Amino acid sequence: MVLLSKFKTVPTSCVEYVHPWTQSCTNATTCLSAACIQESLRIYVTVYILALIMRGKVPSRQDVKKTLLAILQSSLFLTCNGTAFPLFTCLLRNILGNFNVLTVSFIPAALASYMAILLERPSRRGLLSLYVTNVASETLFRMATWRGLVRPVPHGEVAIFAVSVATLLYCYRSRHAPRDSIYSLFRFIVGPFEEHGYGENREDLPSQHRMHVVSPAESRAGGPARPSVGAFSLALNAYKNLIQHIKSYGRHAACPHPFSCTSYVLQGTVKLFSLGYGLQACLRLLLQMRRVVRRPSILPRLLFHKNALKLGAFLGGLSGTFRLVSCLLRWTRNKDSKFHAIPAGLLAGLSFAFFPDNTIALYVMWKSLQIIYNTGVERGYLPEVSGFTILLYTVSTAILFHAAILEPHNLRPSYWKFLFSISGGRISTMDRKSLDAFGLESSRGLLEMAHKTKTPLLPISYFE
Repeated sequence: MVLLSKFKTVPTSCVEYVHPWTQSCTNATTCLSAACIQESLRIYVTVYILALIMRGKVPSRQDVKKTLLAILQSSLFLTCNGTAFPLFTCLLRNILGNFNVLTVSFIPAALASYMAILLERPSRRGLLSLYVTNVASETLFRMATWRGLVRPVPHGEVAIFAVSVATLLYCYRSRHAPRDSIYSLFRFIVGPFEEHGYGENREDLPSQHRMHVVSPAESRAGGPARPSVGAFSLALNAYKNLIQHIKSYGRHAACPHPFSCTSYVLQGTVKLFSLGYGLQACLRLLLQMRRVVRRPSILPRLLFHKNALKLGAFLGGLSGTFRLVSCLLRWTRNKDSKFHAIPAGLLAGLSFAFFPDNTIALYVMWKSLQIIYNTGVERGYLPEVSGFTILLYTVSTAILFHAAILEPHNLRPSYWKFLFSISGGRISTMDRKSLDAFGLESSRGLLEMAHKTKTPLLPISYFE
């Protein structure tokens, strides 16, 4: 019944459906473009200025000029994407005389997205395509689940992440494009020693690093260590001795890292756990600052709550497990191999269970598919599809606009908030009741999404 209803046409006009706040299609496009320009500038000024600051040096005049031009170009891209959508929707209604399930959103959104992405810098098209494909794939899964075509798999995001990260880590240990941002992330998380080409001369590293261990007698006698003064100095010397002992344990000749394997595993685990915990704890503290000021006694409960440990457990487990399994395989097989990254990556990816997130899992999945495709093209295994990035962006964005109009309950809430902001709230005023004829419960879905995201359903008089 629902499938048959999708092929219906609805005789509603573009004034009733697209822009009920004005009788003029031109005026509607103009008003929407003003909202899009304002929000686009706010987004990209923040993004590009932050990127300029993160470079860590005083920007030159040329850097400032490039940044300003990039802000204007990206803002033009986003403004065009938002403004051209109602323009093409109205145009198709005037040509066909009615709306159908494709012309209410998907086709006009595809036309608008195609025109907009051509205005964006080519260097950013891949990143934008990857992002919208990520959100669109999740949206398609939600749509299929809502229709009863598929069922959610328990811990499915963990399985997706584990397989995808194992693929990426295998590429990290094989030939790859070192400038790709995902590999910069792996250099930080699992360390640079496992990267392809890093340990070309690792056989020259000694199997053990013998380090001088400070004895209590030497410390008291004023030997190589500074004289101990009080309990703090004794504790500091004990800590240094412990670290030196750990570093002096055995290291297999095939291992590319310095010091012992025990030190290598512990260093990655502790470093990433501390970082993850620190970020999570600081965020919780900032969000609860008012409560902490009123009731300082809740501070320990906030800092040591199990939720504050999740990100640290994930990052520490990812780094430590990959290093541990890699070293164990080198000790067991008495050699190193890029294929060690597959079992090591699979087991390390299971740490994602501490911090499961659909967005992260899907991003890693699509990133791995992108790299596999690019590698296949470079080696001649796969054909290169001209304009594939543009096509992927166009189709994915059209899917998201379709969901926002016809099935808002199946859209990711964060993307709904983005569309609400970029349209100045006008997306919530588009008439969904006339679209209920397609059998997708559009008006009920709008109410559900508005309640979930706490975005108001603005009255038509608000825009008059």
